[in-house]
Amino acid sequence: MNRQHADTAVVGAGIVGLAHALAAARLGRKVVVFERDDFAVGASIRNFGMIWSVGQQRGKVYERALRSREVWLEVAAKTGLWAPETGSLHLAHHADEVAVLEEFLQLSDAARERGTRMITADEAVGRSGFARRDGLLGAMWSPTEVNVDPRRAIPAVAEHLAAEYGVEFRFGTHVRGIAAPTVSTTAGDWDCGQVFVCSGNDFASLYPEVFAESGLTRCKLQMMRTAPLAGGRALGPMLCGGLTLLHYAAFDGCPSQAALAERMGAERAFHREHGIHVLVSQTADGRLTLGDSHAYGPTLGPFADGAVDDAVLEYLGTFAGLPPEAEVTERWVGFYPSLRDGRTELVVDPEPGVTVVNGVGGAGMTLSFGLAEENLASR
Repeated sequence: MNRQHADTAVVGAGIVGLAHALAAARLGRKVVVFERDDFAVGASIRNFGMIWSVGQQRGKVYERALRSREVWLEVAAKTGLWAPETGSLHLAHHADEVAVLEEFLQLSDAARERGTRMITADEAVGRSGFARRDGLLGAMWSPTEVNVDPRRAIPAVAEHLAAEYGVEFRFGTHVRGIAAPTVSTTAGDWDCGQVFVCSGNDFASLYPEVFAESGLTRCKLQMMRTAPLAGGRALGPMLCGGLTLLHYAAFDGCPSQAALAERMGAERAFHREHGIHVLVSQTADGRLTLGDSHAYGPTLGPFADGAVDDAVLEYLGTFAGLPPEAEVTERWVGFYPSLRDGRTELVVDPEPGVTVVNGVGGAGMTLSFGLAEENLASR
């Protein structure tokens, strides 16, 4: 079989792989993407579709998220991809939640400069009719969040790469091994000047020694989706409540976070034990996506826990109200690699010409485009 050639090879067609393929293609390189499955089935389609800049670590990572947001909007403008700039509301029904939000704004000049601010309860309900007014003390409005429908967005990005830049996709193709510049696959060998291994949850098949030393573990989450809302009703801003202030790194360092964590530990021990915080987004056809939970370990069972889903829905009701037609019609589990030590990504060069990119956790949709541009610029 004749050897084939590409300037850049990408292993994995999830959002991290697609982002690296786009960054390379924009530099004028011939790119091939290898994906073992026939279409995307992993974490990149099992998420909220939130481009969630506001939750990212302050500083460089937040700026990376904003750059990723720009790329999403550029792709949407070229392709017609559904990507409304909905923004987000952090709804606060307790004084300690208000305190954390106010402290975050004091610490984050960059977010304030982009319009993130506290608003009144009446203003919050005016922005989203789903916000629970009873007991609402206020909310933090952030205009930077973008909503995409992951099940449509991931294939659309791949189609855009192929049509706009001539990126070659080899779906249903396994990469057997890499000895740069040779990439050995079930569809033959390729000579590639640069290889990005973006293998997501399958992080032990290639360069297992890298992952053995990386500190990566797996995260399992549970999520749900409702039927379409009647009359094409829009959610408006994506929504969350107080538990989210304990989940995202953006709020680390806020003095009142400890008091919030203490209260939540006492009042919501089950939620804290199962890593539950609750977000709400919407799909292109009007369904609401709800979740999620977080369980960590090297090997995690494939089964969903009904009590976790019940806890998500119960907590959702404390800050938002759904219309009667929004019954849950889909439930699923997802898995992704996670770094539990505060790092936001794993980027390692195991041999010249090969870069492993992994460990973006649950922020792949939010960070990947910016991270990919940084990686291409430095190699």
